[in-house]
Amino acid sequence: MSTWFPPTLLDLAVQSLLRDKNLVIRALEELPRELFPPLFMEAFTRGHTEVLKALVPAWPFPCLPLGVLMKMRNTEIAQTQLNIFRLPAWDLQFFQAVLDGLDVLLAQKVRPRRWKLQVLDMRNMHLNFWRVWAGNLADPGFPEVTMGREMKKDGPKLAEKQPLRVLIDLNLHLDCLDSPLHFLFKWAQERRGLLQVECRKLCIDAVSPETILNMLEIADFGFMEDVEVHGFWALFVLCNFDSYLGQMKNLQKLLLSHIHVPDCLPPDETEKLVTQLTSHFLNQHHLQELHMNNVSFLEGHLTEVLRCLKIHLETLSITHLQLSHIDWNHLSQCPSISQLKRLCLSGVRLTEFRPEPLQVLLEKVAGTLTTLYLESCGITDFHLRAIIPALSLCSQLSTLSCIQNSISVATLENLLYHTARMRNLRLELYPIPREVHSSRLGQLRDAMRRIVKPLNYPRTAWLSINEYYCPSGVWETCYLEFSECSNSIPM
Repeated sequence: MSTWFPPTLLDLAVQSLLRDKNLVIRALEELPRELFPPLFMEAFTRGHTEVLKALVPAWPFPCLPLGVLMKMRNTEIAQTQLNIFRLPAWDLQFFQAVLDGLDVLLAQKVRPRRWKLQVLDMRNMHLNFWRVWAGNLADPGFPEVTMGREMKKDGPKLAEKQPLRVLIDLNLHLDCLDSPLHFLFKWAQERRGLLQVECRKLCIDAVSPETILNMLEIADFGFMEDVEVHGFWALFVLCNFDSYLGQMKNLQKLLLSHIHVPDCLPPDETEKLVTQLTSHFLNQHHLQELHMNNVSFLEGHLTEVLRCLKIHLETLSITHLQLSHIDWNHLSQCPSISQLKRLCLSGVRLTEFRPEPLQVLLEKVAGTLTTLYLESCGITDFHLRAIIPALSLCSQLSTLSCIQNSISVATLENLLYHTARMRNLRLELYPIPREVHSSRLGQLRDAMRRIVKPLNYPRTAWLSINEYYCPSGVWETCYLEFSECSNSIPM
């Protein structure tokens, strides 16, 4: 049974104002600024476009967090910051009303003293700002102070005559041409010089480059911090965007996925393009995370990429690609990865490689490494036995996964005996040894439990079965937990 709450005096005041739109528009200069947020929310929710248009230029706060409000209004949208623009078409009229209000603001050579708007925030942030004024949250602080802190982080306080800042997270996908995102950028293109479009996050997902070049041209990439490219592009297509990479002076995370080298591309041309792309890494002084997934041009060029980095990475993820022997043998010699916290080599076939480079790398990062993924790497008993001593030195390691590899019971037991001494290790994922059949799984699990049972600190260890034939007659993937410490952490 739902509970009915009577409207507050603030609710009644807002509803009363909106009954006479002309009156509320004329009275904006006299309204207490505390009425603006609830009035804006009500007008945005009820579709009072004329009131919205008047409220925007008269906004008495430095920042208008519109992105999160648009998402609050559309609860069916996926819970992700990068999808805040996937709105139904009928929302465009309300969005247009806001843009019309901004046009009024931009046209003013001298603004009234109460007109404070300097930042239009289209990101999914500052939810508390609206909750406070809606009465759903205790006031944690004056909203203007909160907004001002973020502005000071990026630079000095904006003067009235400086461009209006538009903060945005871009998700360029197949449907972006039909979204309010495209609508916003078309509006911004026609007002160059009056706006400063600041993009912090960029995600390109399986979209042709021609559809996004115009959007990228108006954004200021000096503020970019997080870039993901899931483009399924050829290398030469990616290189069309390398100039933007050179502008990203504050980039902290870069992810490239499914970038291939066409068979028709000559080796010398490939070399030229890789050099062209990696040259921009020289200016990345804030990069902390580098993720390369199914990037074929990296074969034979990994050390070239890593040596272009002049800063120590915290995360290196190289997955589902083939490395050359030269890359593998020189991996541990790259200064940029000598202080890694997270290392992922899942899907990189190491069967034919010597284990010494990985052993040396683990020794170098022993004091900083917290996460290690070696899944589906073709690791054998020979590789594991070689790296176990170095792995034992990783005192900060909290997560270890080496599933989907072929190892024996003896090697697994040896590995567990060594990791049992690592007191920060909280999560372990191991493969079922190759000689174990379904009838022996219980025995193996009991043996593993005996190893971890004496531990008096939280620990969760799992055995994974990739292709385990179940009695029902189907192959399935599952995990068997064999740590039953009273204070173990559940998955």
